[in-house]
Amino acid sequence: MTQHLNFNEVVLVNSKDEVIGTMEKMAAHQSGELHRAFSVFIFNERGEMLIQKRAATKYHSAGLWSNACCSHPTLAETVEDAAHRRLKEELYLNAEAEFSFSFEYKAVFDNGLIENELDHVLVGFSNSRGSINREEVSALKFIPVSELATDMEINSEKYTEWFKIIVLNHWDKISTILEKRKLQIA
Repeated sequence: MTQHLNFNEVVLVNSKDEVIGTMEKMAAHQSGELHRAFSVFIFNERGEMLIQKRAATKYHSAGLWSNACCSHPTLAETVEDAAHRRLKEELYLNAEAEFSFSFEYKAVFDNGLIENELDHVLVGFSNSRGSINREEVSALKFIPVSELATDMEINSEKYTEWFKIIVLNHWDKISTILEKRKLQIA
């Protein structure tokens, strides 16, 4: 029997990524429960990173630049399957992404919502930037990583919290996958 995909719930986990239950998505972000999430990074053959500007209607971090795609898997799907699904839904992009690492972070937003996530970071490759689902994304572009890192340090407020943490604190883990692909970073 196939489990139903409930997109209004997040998967609650402990620090070992063991499932401890589910919770309605907004309730989890109001109470700050630790839940499973993923962030997908996409690179083209020139070593540029695909980034998106979140739609103005997002419930937090609206209008900020972030990695290609991020969301929450359902209880009935793997992180990889959820990442593939969301790339198609947000960017109309069909690209496989490989697991790189996981980390925990907690951020409190101005609107009172709390991200307390065990974030699984995946890295994929595509020369297409896809196209924009306006409900999710307001802009999309490939950018050289050196340009992104410089702007992120100067204009930190333009970027999502998880994106800054990954790029500024965990870049070595992503670059391992890029080196395996023999990809020169722009």
